[in-house]
Amino acid sequence: MATYTISLDERTASGKALIAYLQSLDVVLSVVPSRAKSSFQSSQEDIKAGRVETFSSSAELFKSLGI
Repeated sequence: MATYTISLDERTASGKALIAYLQSLDVVLSVVPSRAKSSFQSSQEDIKAGRVETFSSSAELFKSLGI
């Protein structure tokens, strides 16, 4: 017996239908939900990667934007 790993979007109608179909055939042994990153985790990655700018005042921010 071969083991296959597939990724499906369960939020779509076709994804739900396909999973239901495979479960009805007793083919699916386990469904592992994906863990999406929280906004905090995403922001921490942005900080570490240097994608965040800091400004001492709103005037400095507007100046950098050219406003």
